[in-house]
Amino acid sequence: MKDYKSTLYVAAGACSYGLLATIVKYANHLGIHTSLLTFLQFMFGFLFLLAFNLLSKRNAEEHKAIKFSSKIKLMVWGISLGLTTTLYYLSIQYIPVSAGIILLMQSIWISLVAEAVLLKKFPSKGKITGVIIVLLGTTLATNLFQNNNNLDYRGIILGFGAGISYALAIYASSTVEKDLPSPVRSQFLVLGGLLLIVAFWNIDIIRYMQPNALPWGLLIAIFGTILPPLLFTKGIPKTGIAMGNIISSLEIPVSTLSAMLVLQEVVSGFQWFGILLILMAVIIINVGKP
Repeated sequence: MKDYKSTLYVAAGACSYGLLATIVKYANHLGIHTSLLTFLQFMFGFLFLLAFNLLSKRNAEEHKAIKFSSKIKLMVWGISLGLTTTLYYLSIQYIPVSAGIILLMQSIWISLVAEAVLLKKFPSKGKITGVIIVLLGTTLATNLFQNNNNLDYRGIILGFGAGISYALAIYASSTVEKDLPSPVRSQFLVLGGLLLIVAFWNIDIIRYMQPNALPWGLLIAIFGTILPPLLFTKGIPKTGIAMGNIISSLEIPVSTLSAMLVLQEVVSGFQWFGILLILMAVIIINVGKP
C-alpha cells in the first residue's frame, strides 16, 4: 500500500509539472506577460518554502545550521531552474506546447551525454538504444520532417536550450548538498532561480505588472514550485530513482493532452506515436538503475 501511495505522489507531481505550460500560455492569451508570470511563480514558491522550513522544527534547525558556502552553492545551481523556466516559457510563445514539452524533455539524453563526458562513464547499450529511440520519437512528436511543419526556429532553439538547462537542474536537484532536507535545498535552489529571473527580465517585471496576474502567478507557483518538490520528496525515496524517472515521464502526455483540451492544439497520430516512443525510451534508459 505504501508503494502504491508513493507512486501516486510521484505521478501527481509529474502531472502538476505537465499542466504548467498550458496555464502559462492561457494566461499569455489573457494579456499577462511571461516576465511577470515567471517572477510570481518563483517569488510565491520561495516564500512558501521559506515559511514551510521555518515552521517545521527539524527543517528550521537545519536552516539555521546550513553553511553560507552551501547556500551560495545551491543558489548558483538554482540558476538552472530559473533559466529552464524562462527558456521553456519563451519557447511556447513561438511553438505549440506539445512541441515545447518534447524539446524540454531532450534532457533525457542530454543528461546521459553529460554523464559520459564529465564522469567518464560510458552509457550501456540499453541507454544508447534509449537515446536513439528518444531522437526518433522527437522527430515524430514534433512533426520535424513533415512538409507542412511550420515550427518557428526561435521556439526550437529556446526549447532545446531549456532541455540543456533542465538537465543541469535535474543534476542539481538530485546531487547538490543532498544531505540537507529537500525543502531546505529547494528553498535556496528556487531563490537562485528567482535571482536569475529578476536579472533576466529586470524592468519588464515592473512594466507589465498588473493586479489580475497575482492569481495566475500563485496558480503556476502551486503547480511548478510548491507541489512537485513536496510530492517528489515524499514519493521518490520509496519508489526509487529509476521508477521515479519513469513515472515522472507522465509529464509529457499530460502537457500534450492539456494543450489539446484547453488551447485546442492539434496533435496528430504520428505525434502521439512519437510521444509513446519517448516514454518507452525512458523505461529502457532506467531499467537496471537502483
